[in-house]
Amino acid sequence: MPHEQAEPSQGNRDVSETTVAEAASAGLERTRTIRLQIPARAEYIALARLALSGLADVVGLSEELLADLKLALTEAVSNSVRHAYAGGGGVVSIAYHLRGPELAIEVVDDGAGFDPDREPLEGELTEGGLGIAIIRAIADHLEIRSRPGVRGSRLRFVKSLHRPHA
Repeated sequence: MPHEQAEPSQGNRDVSETTVAEAASAGLERTRTIRLQIPARAEYIALARLALSGLADVVGLSEELLADLKLALTEAVSNSVRHAYAGGGGVVSIAYHLRGPELAIEVVDDGAGFDPDREPLEGELTEGGLGIAIIRAIADHLEIRSRPGVRGSRLRFVKSLHRPHA
């Protein structure tokens, strides 16, 4: 008898997991959020891009829009990887928030702050000093919260998504 009781229990668990998954996916039509935390090292930037590609597949982004978003994301994460932690180490947190027709991407680190309004120096232009300008050009909205001498930076950009009509 104990074995027979285990089978219905297993079946009920499958049904309840399916029901939970269906209920959760119904809510996903309004908001989808993916969170990723990576070591602040250049080789992990590709993982942030892969997560974005996966989300793009789900919502059917055009290749052109995906390429633009990957570039903006790469610049945002690269800034944290390059500048946040002078002695190495640390982590970068990335959140992808899909709400209706918009995608917001937020990149957060706990490293050294910076002045987002400072113009890059001439030598910095060849070392990636245009990252913020590139993100501004791609995004519909950009917020940066950071200050020199204050721990942590938060960069959030929003892009309107134009989905193909079925």
